Formats: sequence, C-alpha cells, structure tokens
Amino acid sequence: MFDAIVIGGSFASISAATYMARARLKVLVIDGGEPRNRFAAASHGFLTQDGSSPFDMLETAHAQLLAYPSVSFVTGYALRATQTPEGFAITVGNDSLYHARRLLLATGVRDILPDIDGFAERWGKSIGHCPYCHGYEINQAPIAVMSGSDMAAHYALLVSQWGPVTLLTNGAKTLPEDDLDRLRKANIVVETAPVSHLKGNAPDLSEVVLTDGKVIAASAMLAAVRFEAASDIAAQLGCTYDDSLNGPVLRVDDSGQTTVTGVYAAGDITHMRHSVALAVAGGMVAGTSLHQSLVFG
Repeated sequence: MFDAIVIGGSFASISAATYMARARLKVLVIDGGEPRNRFAAASHGFLTQDGSSPFDMLETAHAQLLAYPSVSFVTGYALRATQTPEGFAITVGNDSLYHARRLLLATGVRDILPDIDGFAERWGKSIGHCPYCHGYEINQAPIAVMSGSDMAAHYALLVSQWGPVTLLTNGAKTLPEDDLDRLRKANIVVETAPVSHLKGNAPDLSEVVLTDGKVIAASAMLAAVRFEAASDIAAQLGCTYDDSLNGPVLRVDDSGQTTVTGVYAAGDITHMRHSVALAVAGGMVAGTSLHQSLVFG
C-alpha cells in the first residue's frame, strides 16, 4: 500500500512526487514515457532552464526524485482505476495492480492535429501553439496563425507582437466585422480558404498553400489546435470535466483536489494555460495538499 500513486511522469507529476517524497510519503510514479512536449527540441521560459531540452530536464528531475528512498517508478500505462475502502486501486498494463490511500493525476493532454499534409512532422518545431513558448525564436519573420475559433482575432493580434501575421481561418465561419476591422488596423491579412498543404524542408516551414491556390509565405505557424485528455482514468473515477475553448479541463479546487475526494490533479489537464512553469507550480500545490489531507483527514 502506497501513501500516494502519481499517474504521469512529466513536470507536474515529478514536482508533486518530489514534495510528497520530502514529506516522507511512500510514493509510486506510473509513467508511460510520452510527455506532451516530446516533439520540441527546447523548452523556454522556465527559470535557469531557458532553451533546455525537455527530455534533459525530465531526465535530471527523474534522477533527483529517485534519490528519495520512499519513491518507486513503474514504466507503463495506467489502464483502470477503482475506489477501494482504503483508497484506490490502479491497474497498469494487463495485470499489475497497485494500491494507495490517495491518487494524483498528472496525465496531461493529447493534441488533436489537423489532417493537413506536412503538419504533423512540423509540430513542436516550426509549428506550435504558444507564442510565449515559441515566438521569440521566429525572430520577426512572417507568421501564419491558424484558428477558426471565436478567439481567432484575439490570437492573431497577440501573435502579431512576434512578427507580421497572416490569419488563416481554414474554412471556418466568417469573422465578425468588428474583428475584421481590428485585424485590418493591425495590418493582419485574413485568408478564409482551407489549408491544403505545407511546404519547406521539414521540419522547417516556408509556405502555406491554400485550396484556392494562394501561397502564403511563412517561416513559422502558430495553430490553435484542440486537445483531449491523454487518459480516461479521471473519467473512470467520476471526476468532473469542464469544457474550454480548445478542449476538456479537469475541475480542481484551490488545493488541486478534483470533485472526487482523495483524487488530486495537476498540469495541462487542469487549466488552459500550458507551460512547464505552471505545471511545476501546480504539482507543488497538489502534492503538498495531498500530504496535508493524509495528516488532517
């Protein structure tokens, strides 16, 4: 019986597990080995690690966590979760069963990439979703922003701080006139035809080709893709999700606890602002709160 099982092995989970280990809890971390930012060569914005490889950062974090003797790691995917009189039972793979008094979910999200020729091989490289994470390195070169949501104009205006922007609505509905007016004043060109394919020596990007034959010069693309929960463990346990602009968000309170008592969560699945810094902070909050729930009941 573990004090806590942490499902997920990226920044939020390692942060949570580290704080729980420092509270001398017996912790099991279950890691499938597929962090969301595995496609990116560098992570930006996290203090002392700006420009570092996400894999290198995680490798160091894992090694530091395993220095605590009360921590165990299991490589694999948590497939089933049930509540028990003592807490929770987690099945990994086909037959490995683990029990814990508390559960912390840092399972993350999975990006749903559009079916556009040339998109997937550029994702996390010349195509991203966060201008704060990827915008500086574009170095004021032409940027294609792809979004057909109600926030398309807002997104394009924000991204225009990093370079000249062409907004691609990719066949979505016509933008409101007031949005179009704001975009014109910011010298942002709007193209409504669907995207056909991307050109350039992948993973680099040079041009975006539309179905109407237009060719848009772009050294980078920022795309508002949708995401989904990377695991259904929270749903199995009856945790509540809320709809957001780009995908489902697991509901947590200020302590990081979900709507199911004893189940805590942190990381990208719990909010819309996705970054290493927020994942680490969320892990700290959820991990320390979980520990206090064991102390105070």
